Amino acid sequence: MVKHIIAWNFKKGFTQVENLENARKMKEYLEDLANKIPNVVSLKVYYDSLSTSDADIILISEFKSEEDLKAYIDHPEHKKVVEFNKTVAENRRCFDFFIKEGE
Repeated sequence: MVKHIIAWNFKKGFTQVENLENARKMKEYLEDLANKIPNVVSLKVYYDSLSTSDADIILISEFKSEEDLKAYIDHPEHKKVVEFNKTVAENRRCFDFFIKEGE
């Protein structure tokens, strides 16, 4: 199994209300990709971060293989969502890793 974790911060220039609306849209658009792209095992977005967090929005997703993750990344529906995300979020950080059986 492969975990794909992405974290962003709200982009400067938006109000707190706009940031929350943009985060809600990111959540909706990203989570809908699980219905549009094959081989997504799970995909969840969170934006109700605690004050101890360094990020405002996080995506946690799982795929059966690295090939499935690459197919997700290259999928046209994913690319559309990425373009929206770039307009409202910044400081994207990614961490991908394998989960070994039993971990």
